[in-house]
Amino acid sequence: MSKVLLSLHVLAAVLAVGPVAVAASMFPAALRKADGELGTVRLLHRICRVYAVVGVAVPLFGLATASSLGVLGDTWLIVSIALTAVAAVLLAFVILPGQQGLLAGTGAGKPLAMTTGLFNLLWAAVTVLMIVRPGSTTGV
Repeated sequence: MSKVLLSLHVLAAVLAVGPVAVAASMFPAALRKADGELGTVRLLHRICRVYAVVGVAVPLFGLATASSLGVLGDTWLIVSIALTAVAAVLLAFVILPGQQGLLAGTGAGKPLAMTTGLFNLLWAAVTVLMIVRPGSTTGV
């Protein structure tokens, strides 16, 4: 069962977080190049919104996997959970509202680009922790 949960967790991460990371990164540059035509920019924002909701499956499957492996108290997992929470807060309260503000003409693009970069770095750190699992003896 652990391997099924882990597979679902990884698939959810790739299929949900990946599109958000890419679309959010493309958004500021696409907005600068939009020249009044916002179709692509609106699509990137919609991708971020929709996949952010789908992305809730990632920590749910992750917690189920960790529980089945008995590693809920491991430091690497707790750090990963904290980094994931920070990334979620950035997405929900800074990136998505920032995109919406820029689409409405009431925002600044540089802080959004920087925040998106931080969001992606957080996910990179979580990915490394999930692969390396310092101190883990699960063998999975």
